[in-house]
Amino acid sequence: MSRYYIDCRESPSESNCTVAMSADTKEELIEAVIEHARSVHGHEDTPEFRAMVMQGMKEGTPPVEAPKVA
Repeated sequence: MSRYYIDCRESPSESNCTVAMSADTKEELIEAVIEHARSVHGHEDTPEFRAMVMQGMKEGTPPVEAPKVA
């Protein structure tokens, strides 16, 4: 069984968020990510935002070291 993750450190933000989340299913992860994005970053829960989050999911677990941000 694969795990999936999203790492806020990969996206530049004003808050310099260092949260990385992972889950066993994409469905579980998207709900956690949407709640975090809404409550911490002020994003709205829209179909377009959910699609963007789904595209950003990666298989595995987040790295310990922060990824380089472009």
